[in-house]
Amino acid sequence: MGDARAFDDIFIALGGNMPSEVGTPAETLRAALDALEGAGVGVKAISRLYATPCFPAGAGPDYVNAAARLSSDLEAGALLALLHDIEGRFGRARGRRWGQRTLDLDLIAHGAQVLPDRATYDAWRALPLETQMERAPEQLILPHPRLHERAFVLEPLAEVAPRWRHPVLGQTVPEMLAALAPESVAGVRALP
Repeated sequence: MGDARAFDDIFIALGGNMPSEVGTPAETLRAALDALEGAGVGVKAISRLYATPCFPAGAGPDYVNAAARLSSDLEAGALLALLHDIEGRFGRARGRRWGQRTLDLDLIAHGAQVLPDRATYDAWRALPLETQMERAPEQLILPHPRLHERAFVLEPLAEVAPRWRHPVLGQTVPEMLAALAPESVAGVRALP
């Protein structure tokens, strides 16, 4: 378990583009949030659901994405293990990076922590796209090194964390979102 202190500014991105045993991707995201609460994690805020194009283009059906603000006494590594466990319960098979999946639960930020250290974070943030598609870090990197580039993360995150400031870049979520190319933001559509 974690320590006695609760962490209140934990943010996750949720996504999926394949049905699971509980139903559609939207139903799977909702069930995953219920599973987090069942594991003792506080779900403090949930964004709307968004439809977003699959990346890379042609890799599968469009995604359903969302973001949530959590509260937990779990340290970042233990929370990531729980997220992976919940992904597995909903049929997530870890194979090709950025491929089709029933559920993706990404730990985006755990408060203002930069993990494992600033130099490692900077190295992963600077990786070229081709390398990112082939390599996965062997350790937890926080904040997520690509979050500032992804409209499908920032658009829903702006709903649950508008004042959160990136501990390395110094920007708020709306500022990072405003820095993206308009065409990347246009592909993210709120679902009714």
